Amino acid sequence: MTAPPSTQAGTDGPPEELVIIIDDDAMVRDATEMLLRSVGYAVLCFERPQDALEADWPEVPGCIVLDIRLPQFSGLDLQRRLAERGTGTPVIFMTGHGDIPMTVSAMKAGAADFLTKPYRDQDLLDAVSRAIEADRARRAEGAALDGLRRAHAGLTPREREVLDGVARGLLNKQIAGELGLAEITVKLHRSSMMKKMGLRTVAELVRAADLLSSAQTRV
Repeated sequence: MTAPPSTQAGTDGPPEELVIIIDDDAMVRDATEMLLRSVGYAVLCFERPQDALEADWPEVPGCIVLDIRLPQFSGLDLQRRLAERGTGTPVIFMTGHGDIPMTVSAMKAGAADFLTKPYRDQDLLDAVSRAIEADRARRAEGAALDGLRRAHAGLTPREREVLDGVARGLLNKQIAGELGLAEITVKLHRSSMMKKMGLRTVAELVRAADLLSSAQTRV
């Protein structure tokens, strides 16, 4: 993997937010970088999509501003390759050759936005702001889900059965009947399970169970 260009001269450590620009037009690339830096964003610029694929990007909230017509392969192809390797960073397409089929293909593949040149500076800034906030939320949800998965993996088989029962809205007595346990035993398992999962209320438990179930379904 090749190291990426510097995001900001004179800074140490990863930036809080990062915009990645991929465009083979040097004038457009430089102007876009200047605009984004003027409002405080850290920026990485690439002329070729392959260079972007081979670079090590900081794992921080951000977005990709991507020209749809590039050397080597198109922006749509790059979007597909990023998705195949599990990169969830939102993509904003920009192009001077946009048409309806391109827009539909890009949006169906998960593009955050599609800007046709010439566009207003504010349109780009608004699109970048929305995309970064979406990426921040995605990363926060992913971190929360990872924590839930680790906590769930630490439960005993019986605690998982009790969790499932509580998530289905069953009372301790009903769970005890299903599992063939004394109600006091279910209460002990439930207390231990809630503590391990870092949960305080049934509502939190139900939300956690829904997140775990949804993630399993997506897999």
